[in-house]
Amino acid sequence: MDFAATIFLMLLLLTNYTLCHGCIASERRALLRIKRHLIDSSNMLADWRTGNGDCCEWLGVFCDSGTGHVTELRLGSSNDTIALAGTHGRLKLGGKLNPALLDLKSLSYLDLSNNDFDHTRIPDWFWNLTCNLQYLNISGNHFQGNVPDFLTNQASLVLDLSFNNFTGSLPAISLNVTVLDLSNNAFSGSMSRFLCHKMHRMKLEVLSLGGNRLSGEIPDCWEKWGSLVAIELCDNNFSGTIPGSMGALTSLQSLHLRNNTLAGVMPGSLSNCTELLTLDLSANRFSGEIPPWMGERLSKLIIISLGSNMFQGRIPDQICGLTCLQILDLSHNNLSGNIPSCIKNLTAMISRNKSDGKISYKTSKGCFSDNIAVTMKGVVFDYSSTLKLIKLVDLSDNNLTGEIPEEMTRLIGLLSLNLSRNHLVGKIPGNIGAMNTLECVDLSENSLSGEIPESMNRLTFLSYLNLSCNNLSGQIPSGTQLQTFSSSSFLGTELYGPPLTNASRYSKIVAPISSNVGENVDTGTQVNCLRLFLAQQLKVIVVEKKGCSGWSSVAGDSMMSNPIVNKSIPTESLRLDLVTE
Repeated sequence: MDFAATIFLMLLLLTNYTLCHGCIASERRALLRIKRHLIDSSNMLADWRTGNGDCCEWLGVFCDSGTGHVTELRLGSSNDTIALAGTHGRLKLGGKLNPALLDLKSLSYLDLSNNDFDHTRIPDWFWNLTCNLQYLNISGNHFQGNVPDFLTNQASLVLDLSFNNFTGSLPAISLNVTVLDLSNNAFSGSMSRFLCHKMHRMKLEVLSLGGNRLSGEIPDCWEKWGSLVAIELCDNNFSGTIPGSMGALTSLQSLHLRNNTLAGVMPGSLSNCTELLTLDLSANRFSGEIPPWMGERLSKLIIISLGSNMFQGRIPDQICGLTCLQILDLSHNNLSGNIPSCIKNLTAMISRNKSDGKISYKTSKGCFSDNIAVTMKGVVFDYSSTLKLIKLVDLSDNNLTGEIPEEMTRLIGLLSLNLSRNHLVGKIPGNIGAMNTLECVDLSENSLSGEIPESMNRLTFLSYLNLSCNNLSGQIPSGTQLQTFSSSSFLGTELYGPPLTNASRYSKIVAPISSNVGENVDTGTQVNCLRLFLAQQLKVIVVEKKGCSGWSSVAGDSMMSNPIVNKSIPTESLRLDLVTE
């Protein structure tokens, strides 16, 4: 072999070695320029340096094993690879974005989530990256500015821009965008330009626009969006009704419309969305009856949240056919009639889940976890990672009548039962102790009578109890954890014994608050009822008005002692104390 051939072979071998065992030199230089503009106060990118030749080994950098090109930058704080690299705490990068990112021609995955680019405006050149990217996550950075249309991306794209300060109208997207999360920004205006006038069937599977300033009606043009699996439009200013064309979304598994000003009845076309797992319409102005087809057609439902609306009529028996249902929230409506005894057929509430705590919906890009806000123990919690472990029935603040069905005690997997602020009569079911996983029981502001069942002694996980403002009588079972609750759990009744004292029985009624830490206290748990104290001689009338901060006296004098009768009558905003000598 001559000298020239030998040199050629050595160069070829060196090139192959470089391709298989190191990154491209030009891309190493690009990464160093990118680092130069970053603020890395925790020195997390210490191995990004000139003397460390193989940039494919640098933290957060991933290369194609065959070509050596950089294909992924995983610099988000939620990245498992960073955690496995032995770093401690959360990665927080700041500074500016460098256009050297454009020199990474094979980059398909970019994660800069949850860093500290505080109040930085995204430069125009940055959006050109989306032409080739398959994944872009810049969430949780307080980035500012408008977002351009995404019409040039060639590959299937997952786009997460949530938890920033982006403003302006919603961007138009190409049919290749499969996941779009623009939640918790300041986007405003209508959805019409984004949603309507599409020529082709869109590939979008997840649409999350919650926590913005979007307004107007939800457009009635969903026919081209049949791939959607999840829609999240919570916490905006949408008005009008649910459009009938949403019934074309036959793959839909999760629909969240919470906290808007939507009204009208539930359209019958939603009965076509037979894959639904989660239906959250709470905190709107929906009216009419709960349609029976919910229990007949939407058989896979795990979560129904219809609270804080204006639904009326009876709870349909067909709801009892939802054997997968774990969360049933119909609170704060105008529902009437009895609680259906067939509620015992909600078999998913009979056992406690021990598996993965997430409720997930499947897409072509993997599984995404659902979330929902529920009220437990007087506190509003937002559940996601443990959502599948929550089993709850909340029928509070309606006009329900009749007795609590004994059949309800078969739901032995329930964590929370709230039947407060209704017109329920009769006794507390004697077998309530069989529901031994209960952590929260609220039966306050009804007309329940009789004694507290001895079986309540078996509710060893109970950490929140409110039986106030009822006609309950007799001694509170002693020698149990019932004595560990505040006396406010039993006020406005004819009960006696610890924790009640003579003084506490007739003190002002304030609902018990759980010691568990949560985000927002549900002020709706404050007790409001009339307590009539009748005695031999009427001396003072005290009228107290319920305000945002509680009860305040508006007339009269303070209470005296020795009342001989203590009865409770539900009311909206006034409390009247008739006091004796």
